[in-house]
Amino acid sequence: MGVKAMKAGAIEFLCKPFREQDLLDAVRKAINKDLERRTNQSSLAAIQQHHETLTPREKEVMAMIVSGMLNKQIARKLDIAEITVKVHRASVIRKMHVKSLAELVRQADALDQAKAVS
Repeated sequence: MGVKAMKAGAIEFLCKPFREQDLLDAVRKAINKDLERRTNQSSLAAIQQHHETLTPREKEVMAMIVSGMLNKQIARKLDIAEITVKVHRASVIRKMHVKSLAELVRQADALDQAKAVS
């Protein structure tokens, strides 16, 4: 019964007789897990909203940036000037509300994971 409950999404399985403290701990654990899920969901929704504000070209440049390509490599691949890539890069950083490349990569990973789950 315990395995079946856990597969169905149970957070905790308490065997009778159980102490009141065990029940309280299980409820607290479930509340904390739900809070974490809601926070992650809210963060992902914000990232998706920011991503939707990007133009198709900015999305293309963002994908190349997070894959590790340099500005001049992106410019060569898209057949545009390097300064144009820099402008797109700055726009992506601003619109995605990030302060670093590492943060942009984390957001891109979150977007990819959300698409994989969908």
